[in-house]
Amino acid sequence: MNTLRIDFVSDVVCPWCAIGLASLERALQRTRGEVAADLHFQPFELNPQMPPEGESIAEHLQRKYGMSDMQLAENQERIRARGAELGFVFDFNARSRIWNTFDAHRLLHWAGIEGKQLELKQALLRAYFSEGGNVSDHATLAAVAAGVGLDAERAQAILASGEYAAEVREAEQFFQRNGISGVPAVIFERKHLVSGGQPVEVFERALREIAAAKVG
Repeated sequence: MNTLRIDFVSDVVCPWCAIGLASLERALQRTRGEVAADLHFQPFELNPQMPPEGESIAEHLQRKYGMSDMQLAENQERIRARGAELGFVFDFNARSRIWNTFDAHRLLHWAGIEGKQLELKQALLRAYFSEGGNVSDHATLAAVAAGVGLDAERAQAILASGEYAAEVREAEQFFQRNGISGVPAVIFERKHLVSGGQPVEVFERALREIAAAKVG
């Protein structure tokens, strides 16, 4: 079976990243037995200057994208429906703020070392989008980590220190230097890019074509 390296560049407060991951996972299910994924989650901060107290989602989107209340509602419904098709729950009533995500990315880096990166990524996306959790809060992050089998005390120690900060910054800068300015950015074999929360069929076709080219 052909194994493809996949770098999934994303943020945990990016709804289209949640959709893109669910779509990629569905595509990997469809190609099971033909293609395997060596999946690496890479950091990207949509709002690196976000203060610790976060910001109202409505105010943030209106300021950043000039969205009206009606446009915001329409966009949220489109996202909710896409998520529902893929089995991912977006509860826009459960959350009202957007948060700084740097510490979440530090934990994800550690989870990669521990072999639990996919589980933590999925859990963080659910914690924010489905449950309205504050994914910058250290107690919340440690609890989410513990929920996927990571050591809560070790998670708390990482969060209380600057551990893995340099590694996260380096990874962020690497992908920015290489042209990644929006997420999700899904990079196959370090050279084939699929951008955005694409349908399952797009990821399935990419998996099959890139795997076939690798064999050839």
